[in-house]
Amino acid sequence: MTTLLAFAFVLGVLVFVHELGHFLAAKRVGIRVLKFQLGFNPTIASFRRGDTEYSIGALPLGGYVKMAGEQPEEVERDANGEIIRRPDEFLSKSKWERFQVLIMGPVMNLITAVLLLALVLFQGADVPTYEDQVPIVGAVASGSPAASSDIKPGDRILSVAEHPVDTWNQFAMAIGTRPDRDVRIGLLRDGHEISRTVNPVPDKRFGIGDIGVMPDVHPHLVAITSGEAAERAGLKAGDVVLAIDGQPIIFSFQLRDAIAKHPEQPLHMTLLRGGVQQQLDVTPARSGGIGRLGVSISDDVKSYKPGAFEALGMSVSRNVEGAGLIFQTLWGLFTRETSPKQLMGPVAIAQLSGESAELGWIALVTLMASLSLNLGLLNLMPIPILDGGHIFIMALEGLARRDFSIRVKEKMLLAGFVLILMLMVTVIYNDLTRISWIERLMPWR
Repeated sequence: MTTLLAFAFVLGVLVFVHELGHFLAAKRVGIRVLKFQLGFNPTIASFRRGDTEYSIGALPLGGYVKMAGEQPEEVERDANGEIIRRPDEFLSKSKWERFQVLIMGPVMNLITAVLLLALVLFQGADVPTYEDQVPIVGAVASGSPAASSDIKPGDRILSVAEHPVDTWNQFAMAIGTRPDRDVRIGLLRDGHEISRTVNPVPDKRFGIGDIGVMPDVHPHLVAITSGEAAERAGLKAGDVVLAIDGQPIIFSFQLRDAIAKHPEQPLHMTLLRGGVQQQLDVTPARSGGIGRLGVSISDDVKSYKPGAFEALGMSVSRNVEGAGLIFQTLWGLFTRETSPKQLMGPVAIAQLSGESAELGWIALVTLMASLSLNLGLLNLMPIPILDGGHIFIMALEGLARRDFSIRVKEKMLLAGFVLILMLMVTVIYNDLTRISWIERLMPWR
């Protein structure tokens, strides 16, 4: 139930904002709006005010604004068969006025993305320190693509697929969008530039690529509980855990897992205390069937609490970066560098909405900001039936200095519909294969 309610809320808000943009722009340029509906039929509630019927559909998967004279076939003719154009109809307006109506839906989504993310950033957060640091390999997972490609700790990652990367965040995005593809990685080792070819392994859920390299960071112990196993073994607050039984420990969840999986079994810890490396044997106590040491663990994080204007500026910057990633992904699909398995449809969005809602409003609003950015940009793509497609057709008409015939426009819209239909089939297939019991019914995968 939480998933369904969260999905309806997320999609309902984003669609409402999009259609509100079209509605307000139409009213502004004097177009008569016949219907403003949120959701698809059957209609469950409606009322009329002036010329416009306002309604809510039962299926929260979209919405629309119906304007007078919007379609070429929706025309009136006089007794002589001449087309009657009323001044408050869509096609009676200039191309500039129609452009304003078409563009305002995506623009409203982009504005919403900026405002929602700014709201999240304004709350402040703790973020991993390594994300905006230079990508120097701290550890390489055993058996990973990086290990088999001779990538070593200490290597400075310079580029991914000939694109420079300056931070771990940029590296993660570059690799994540190229699963199951041979990717050339540029490295700096001992002052010499070298390159290695790797094939990122996609994760099972969203197909995000990973090569098994990790930053040079380690979790540290924030506090030690008196009388527990950690205190008896000599652990102290401030200790940095480098490795357990010779295996590098990079993130706090790895340390927690190692402790939980070894109750009453000695663990050989490599620590950093006061800048000096030490070795220590620790035996977790058994509690509820899992290991327990009695420590508080934290990753290396930095806190920030921006002001309102700073949060807005950060939001704009991050949305620009996100837009670049979206365009990179779309181009990667065209050039076959990006796997179509990464595309998500309504089922995956519903799952993410439910999971985000359970994590709290900040996670849910963050997801909404990301989806709003995607919705705004994708609607600007020059594909007929999308807003960007209608703008593209108008631009072509402007270049040709004449309006295309209804038959030509119908063919263009049909081509766009087929393309969107193929996309929908792909994303729904991807969504279904992410559901474990359905995936087992698909032996051809």
